Amino acid sequence: MSLLKKILTTSMLTLFCFSYSQAENDNYVPIVPGVKSVEITLNNETFTLSRVQDKKNKIIDLYSYTSFGVPQPMILAKGVETIGEVELIDYMQKAQTDSSIAIIDTRTPGWYVRLRIPGAVSVPYTNFKYKDDAIDMMEDYMGVIVKDDGTLDFSKVKTVVLYCNGYWCGQTPTMVKYAKYSLLKIGFPAEKIKYYRGGMQAWTSLGYTVTGDAAK
Repeated sequence: MSLLKKILTTSMLTLFCFSYSQAENDNYVPIVPGVKSVEITLNNETFTLSRVQDKKNKIIDLYSYTSFGVPQPMILAKGVETIGEVELIDYMQKAQTDSSIAIIDTRTPGWYVRLRIPGAVSVPYTNFKYKDDAIDMMEDYMGVIVKDDGTLDFSKVKTVVLYCNGYWCGQTPTMVKYAKYSLLKIGFPAEKIKYYRGGMQAWTSLGYTVTGDAAK
């Protein structure tokens, strides 16, 4: 193929992709490519997951400041996978029928009540300061089995999808790695941990469905 033909082909392809994307956006604001919304039932909560269709909508005031917290690393620890919105939505859909997946809000209860991703359960990171509390949380929500002799069985643990306030929030990283009895320190398999680093900051900036006292 000649250089000129390659340039023309590339230009036409770029124009086609732009036109398709523009046409799609003229019709609706997608949650993932080609999808406007999905119905989800998760943890006894049924909701329509979508993005705000008002193109003049702005980010909620709770997450409008740029001075919060400290930026968190993209990779928390070896084996822990960092995911984005598309992957999180996929896990949410799978979790409807797959009890081995848990969508978990790691923030303190006040944050959870104020605004959260629908369908997520509250497991505050503060519970991992003390060993008994940490074990209780893992047993109740994460599939860890406490044997008769007190040792922990991780063979049937759930895939836990964790989020907090955002790129700058240390609540999930503390539960995963830094708390005295963090998941990794206590033996939870790293490959079963999925970290939605964007958290509520990214989720609300994209206009995804939220629930809680501060929801619009």
